Amino acid sequence: MNTHATAPQHRPLRLPALGGWLLATFFFAAIGAAASIQAQSFYLQLNRPDWAPAPNVFGPVWSILYALMAVAAWRVQRCASPLARRALVLYTVQLALNALWTWLFFGWHLGGLAFAEIIVLWLFIAATIAAFHRRDRWAGLMLLPYILWVSFATCLCYSIWQRNPVLL
Repeated sequence: MNTHATAPQHRPLRLPALGGWLLATFFFAAIGAAASIQAQSFYLQLNRPDWAPAPNVFGPVWSILYALMAVAAWRVQRCASPLARRALVLYTVQLALNALWTWLFFGWHLGGLAFAEIIVLWLFIAATIAAFHRRDRWAGLMLLPYILWVSFATCLCYSIWQRNPVLL
């Protein structure tokens, strides 16, 4: 009798599916990026805490995070589990929430609403991590840098909102 837990069964690599998740993930990133065309100048005009990163940090960090997110989604898709679909729906919802935050904060300058929305985003990321981890341990772990960054961004969003009355 085998008492060891078995690893989740995976489908073949399916590299076109990886390309699809990269495209889908970066599509949502592009939606958010459309709102941040003037983000650098807007960000520099804001009263920011001393611990706020320079504007040129965000692009590289988000590029790495989006790539990790896409690979994690692909790994979950490869799992031979009927629950993988639910995990991927959570993933897609949090992608949309991520893009929405950029519009709320940088596009529409709605700091209070952006802060409330980023909390909802954080909850969806946490749910996605849990769902991914149940399907594929590595997929869940790959999202940890993302939730850490969004945790930092939540603190930054709140601080900037409080320091800048112009942000409703």
